[in-house]
Amino acid sequence: MNLLTQIIGYLAAAVGTAAMLPQVIKTLKTKKVSDLSLMMLVFYFVNCSLWLTYGILILAWPVIVCNFLALLISIIQLILKFKYNQK
Repeated sequence: MNLLTQIIGYLAAAVGTAAMLPQVIKTLKTKKVSDLSLMMLVFYFVNCSLWLTYGILILAWPVIVCNFLALLISIIQLILKFKYNQK
């Protein structure tokens, strides 16, 4: 695999991992979750779980690390959705 391919792969992984991070930060600041779709959060969680499982099965550390972090972010956002939705 050439260097450009690796760089693009790592950049894609970093962006995909951080995709939900701005929403988590906004939720922490505003404590407003009524405009967040629970179904979208569940799909994101399932997506991260499946990619993490795939990474583990093929022993691809970049896939494992990025999707583990993305899964943590999705869990945090789901927790915030339930926590602030009840107020």
